[in-house]
Amino acid sequence: MVAKSTTFDRELIRDLARLVAETDLSEIELSHGDLKIRVARNVVAAPTQVMVAAPQPTYAAAPAAAVAAPAPVAAVAAADPAAHPGVVKSPMVGTAYRAAEPGARAFVEVGDKVREGQTIVIVEAMKTMNQIPAPRSGTITAVLVEDGQAVEFGSPLVVIE
Repeated sequence: MVAKSTTFDRELIRDLARLVAETDLSEIELSHGDLKIRVARNVVAAPTQVMVAAPQPTYAAAPAAAVAAPAPVAAVAAADPAAHPGVVKSPMVGTAYRAAEPGARAFVEVGDKVREGQTIVIVEAMKTMNQIPAPRSGTITAVLVEDGQAVEFGSPLVVIE
């Protein structure tokens, strides 16, 4: 009986460890009767960036007629690709893959022309591969995810112009 329990516990621990790794959890705990198993991983946080605003010079108010025109779309896109009006965002939390399988050609690269409905990225969520289609036809001007990168709901994936 002890051998079965030990084998079961090892398999369960391995399964829980895989679940922690696949879901980007930091820990998981399971208890059943007098059996308690806790699997945790040491998450190394990326260095945090602290931005400090420098004091801004004060200027006299400009006349009302001299109101600046809004920045063109290209300038906004260059500053922050995620704010571009042609950005395609992730519809779910998961892991983004740029190709159908490891070593395969990426679905899209910068400069590729795509048609509406064409698969541009796959997002794996709960062991289900979800094809993310192009919402419109156009040219890929930016790829904003790396292969195997974790994405959140609304994370920018690519820009189509």
